Amino acid sequence: MKYITWLSKHLSLSIPLFLLLGLAAGLTLPTENLKVLIAPLTLLMVYPMMVGVKPKQLLVGGDHAVQVWAIVINFIFIPMVAFFLGRVFFAQQPELALGLLLAALLPTSGMTISWTGFAKGNLPAAIKLTLIGLFLGSLLTPFYVKALLGSDIPVQLALVFQQILLFIAIPLIAGQITRTLLVRKHGVETFQKKYAPKFPPFSSLGVLGIVFVAMALKGPDLLESPSLVLHLLLPLLLLYGINYVVSTVIARKRLNRGDGIALVYGTVMRNLSIALALSMTAFGEAGAQAALLIALAYIIQVQSAAWYVKLSDKLFPMEPEK
Repeated sequence: MKYITWLSKHLSLSIPLFLLLGLAAGLTLPTENLKVLIAPLTLLMVYPMMVGVKPKQLLVGGDHAVQVWAIVINFIFIPMVAFFLGRVFFAQQPELALGLLLAALLPTSGMTISWTGFAKGNLPAAIKLTLIGLFLGSLLTPFYVKALLGSDIPVQLALVFQQILLFIAIPLIAGQITRTLLVRKHGVETFQKKYAPKFPPFSSLGVLGIVFVAMALKGPDLLESPSLVLHLLLPLLLLYGINYVVSTVIARKRLNRGDGIALVYGTVMRNLSIALALSMTAFGEAGAQAALLIALAYIIQVQSAAWYVKLSDKLFPMEPEK
């Protein structure tokens, strides 16, 4: 357990490590059968996060402004930026444009809450952002992909919805049943102190497993064309850079410190694990190519989130105590 916890607490190191391990496996071992691990690894990633979800948090008021701004950024602005960057950088490679769009269409993850806490932001607002982002992202993603890339990528809406049901709805129900049973047996306080902290590290283990599989399957292709790495990283850096700048400017001008930090992490943190799982299960060969770009996005997202915590006190100074 201590090794799993270490990997979870040091994602900025463990994700690149598992990318390298996956690449080594792809170069030295037969990897075709690894695809069967995608679904169970995704369930391993999503289910532990759902145990900690409190649907009642959706009823907590007082943060309407941050929620509205997050919806505008997550479901109007960023998808359009991703679509535009896909057209500019991947005009002849729609499968890579798909990866960029999937990364943009599924906002928020458990890391939204974690990083907001690290930066001393508004945690209840971050929890609500996560729940709303997960729900709207799941609902809208198939239609966005169909509308924006339907002429380039074969999109089977029924299959995409089936995958979303498998990877989100079922783990959510299972997570809530687990939470209810543990609280009923041990009480809320014991659950929060003893059991709740044990679940998130397993979620990170699922993330690392998916990263390993994606790189094992597609990593060798990168070595055949090293310039492809730069070709993939540049639009990703632009996507995240634009996201950070826009979210930070709005947060500083329109919101208080706590809500502002929640807004930044509620818009920049994408649910790359679900995006990766969808790409590798619902879009055929195009999705396998898209998965490579999404796997690289993990590195940018985790590293940038860590650096932003260090800058948050300068960007959002603490109000002096009266």
